[in-house]
Amino acid sequence: MKSVIAVYVENKYGVLARVCGLFLRRGFNIDSLTVSETEEEGYSRITLTTGDDKATLKQLVRQLEKLHNVKKVQVFNKETTVEHELLLVKIKNTEKNRSEVVAVASIYDAKIVDYTNDAIMIEVTASVSKLNAFIEVIKPMGIVEMCRTGVIALSRGNETLKDHK
Repeated sequence: MKSVIAVYVENKYGVLARVCGLFLRRGFNIDSLTVSETEEEGYSRITLTTGDDKATLKQLVRQLEKLHNVKKVQVFNKETTVEHELLLVKIKNTEKNRSEVVAVASIYDAKIVDYTNDAIMIEVTASVSKLNAFIEVIKPMGIVEMCRTGVIALSRGNETLKDHK
C-alpha cells in the first residue's frame, strides 16, 4: 500500500537533495515526487509517495523531522485526504480512432489541449486509480508519449500541514 507524505520545508538551496538523500541512504523508494512553493513565502511543500510498511514509514517520518530546514511532516490518512495527479498524454490521431479518443476523453472529464493531424493531446486530472484506468482504456488507441506529475494531496476541512505536529 502506498503512503502519501507531505514535507513542509524552507525554500532553500539543497533541501530537496537532503530529503531525497535520506531516502537513498536508507534504501527507501520514492514512487512519485512533487515539489512546489506554498501559500507562505519562503516555504515549499514536497509531496511524495512511498510503498513502505508502517514501521518503516514511522522511522522515515522521524528521520525527515530531524533534517535541517524541514518544518513539518505529515502522513496523509486516505479517508480524510483528496489526492490527485495530472496526466498529459499524446495519442495517435487517425481517422479510425479520432471519435473514440474524443468519446473516452469526455467520459473521463479530460480536456483536449492540442490537436494536430498526427496526434491529439489530452490533459486529465484525477485520482491515481482513475488515471491508471484511463491509460488502460487508451493504450490500444496508440499512446505516442505521456507524462505524469506525481501525486498532490491536501487534507479535507480546516486541517493544514502547518497545524500538523
